[in-house]
Amino acid sequence: MSDLFSHNPAKSRYELDVDGLIAFADYQRSGHRLVIPHVEADPALRGTGAAGRLMVKVAEVARAEGMRITPLCSYAAAWLRRNDPELIA
Repeated sequence: MSDLFSHNPAKSRYELDVDGLIAFADYQRSGHRLVIPHVEADPALRGTGAAGRLMVKVAEVARAEGMRITPLCSYAAAWLRRNDPELIA
């Protein structure tokens, strides 16, 4: 499996392409907050850790831009609580 992370500003989302299958995190920017209302993975990617690898990259982007994350999506909220709680706004 190969992962390709990208920012898709036209759709306001971050994407992880895993061998042609997509996991994505929708976002909105609000000041120094990155609001994540929805994270989704192609059904064939579920259980492979793709959404977690996507969230690692989203967290890296937020940190690099000096932002915190407001997770509205239950998956994003749970991932952040387990893996990067200091980024939660």
